[in-house]
Amino acid sequence: MAFAACQQQKQTKYTVDNNFKAGKATFVADESFSPIVDQELYIYSNQNPNAKLNIQYKTENEAINMLMTDSVRVAILSRELDTAERSVIAKRQLSVSSLKFATDAITLIVNNASKDTLITVADLKSMLNGKGDTNRAIVFDNPNSSLVRYLKDLAGSKGFTQKNIYALKSNKEVLKYVSEHPDALGIMGFSWLNDPDRDYAGYVEKVKIVGVRDEANKQYPDQYFKPSQESLVLKQYPLSRSLYIIDCSSKVGLGMGFAYFLGSQIGQRIILKSGLLPDSIPTREISLKNKLN
Repeated sequence: MAFAACQQQKQTKYTVDNNFKAGKATFVADESFSPIVDQELYIYSNQNPNAKLNIQYKTENEAINMLMTDSVRVAILSRELDTAERSVIAKRQLSVSSLKFATDAITLIVNNASKDTLITVADLKSMLNGKGDTNRAIVFDNPNSSLVRYLKDLAGSKGFTQKNIYALKSNKEVLKYVSEHPDALGIMGFSWLNDPDRDYAGYVEKVKIVGVRDEANKQYPDQYFKPSQESLVLKQYPLSRSLYIIDCSSKVGLGMGFAYFLGSQIGQRIILKSGLLPDSIPTREISLKNKLN
């Protein structure tokens, strides 16, 4: 009995105390998306005052680990669970429900004083593999973030060991660093640059977005594009990632309720206003009336 009690104390298991629009629940979200998730949560909480959602912001690796250890059952990530991860969930006799609700742009930024405002995907890959100017610092948010995973996949690299490529602690630190270093190249999510909070808006004013050209794009091989809803929906901007809400609770609870809200007209309009690309473009009703002379 003493051994069993000790084991229970060591494990932090998920507990159920919610329904579709009411109750308490803890979710985990990739900290890269905290600006847009905070906006969604604010409106959702106002519409559902009986729903008390606690969203913990973690790196992607930490968020996945929380799902695997059953500390939470709902996560907001930039990828879906893989086969091995789904198998872990299935062993607990739970199902995985995944909803894509937005598309984010991986954004390259430089100091306002920099003359380098254009780059190709090939050059970016070369720089990430240590073949570019090693005197130019390349910075991103966190070594365990979804962004680093994305960049590794893009560059075909297992890790960045070059002295000029390194991770800071947050997206705010990336903005601060680039705003203070004319030769730096920062890589981050677009949601941090559109309508920034006061505590880091000053940094955003001191940086500018780099245009990117993808030579492999058969339709636009010679054109540079900056991230926007238009360039994302037309697949002109080459660096993008999807946002998913993953619900492993296997019940009609707040996970399903928040997912439904994210995919609703209101939730998608919040995405649209943020500058990201909503998964379904919200409809707009226009009333036309004939005016008689």
